[in-house]
Amino acid sequence: MSAVPKIIDGSIAGLVGVTCVFPIDLVKTRLQNQQPLPNGEKLYKNLLDCAKKTFKSEGFFGMYRGSGVNLLLITPEKVIKLVGNDFFRHILKDKDNKLTLPRGVLSGAGAGMCQIIITTPMELLKIQLQDAGRSASIDKVAAGTAAPKVTATGIALQQIREKGIFGLYKGFGSTMLRDVTFSAIYFPLFAYLNSLLLHKAAGEQEYKGIVDCMIKVFKQEGILAFYKGGFCRILVIAPLFGIAQTVYYFGIGDHILGFFSSTHK
Repeated sequence: MSAVPKIIDGSIAGLVGVTCVFPIDLVKTRLQNQQPLPNGEKLYKNLLDCAKKTFKSEGFFGMYRGSGVNLLLITPEKVIKLVGNDFFRHILKDKDNKLTLPRGVLSGAGAGMCQIIITTPMELLKIQLQDAGRSASIDKVAAGTAAPKVTATGIALQQIREKGIFGLYKGFGSTMLRDVTFSAIYFPLFAYLNSLLLHKAAGEQEYKGIVDCMIKVFKQEGILAFYKGGFCRILVIAPLFGIAQTVYYFGIGDHILGFFSSTHK
């Protein structure tokens, strides 16, 4: 198992995947975070309405608000996840060089656990940047004033000043439940489908923690609130990991290194 081409493959896969699906992820975040306006109406009616209003008020690049954080951190995040999965699968094979299903699940879970070191701060910064446009729109409606400009650096420094480095890991438990579970299911499933040659991808209210968030959301918005943005999430995850895994599977890093090796002979 050669690490360098795997790192190149993971980097390219992550950059391509995020660029393709980021606008859908932004719409998903704004739909999930919106709460009723003072008059009881909602700023966005649905996925399409949110996309139209965002594009109209913020332009094409507004659809990529917060993408800088993702593009900066997606390389280490995808490298850790994709290479980590390969590493765990490599070391957990039995003496016959085979990987049982339980060990495949363990490999995926291990990759997901390693990945959230990068994912948690990235999600925190990305979501706040993505949601800045929605907050500004609400302020304009309520008081006719624009919200101050929000930057990733400003958010990160504020969290560190107030809560130390662990302030960047707010929501770690939720991220762990999501990403570790996803990786434990996704990677073994992909490996199985790959073996069959089937390549397909599988004020605001504040919360003190996971339990507090679940209780308040259920009381205030009902069971369906837990699925807000669910369709958008499906639209994001399916192509994101499908694109990333496919690009990774192409082994571009091997071709690049092979090209340079041949030119120096």
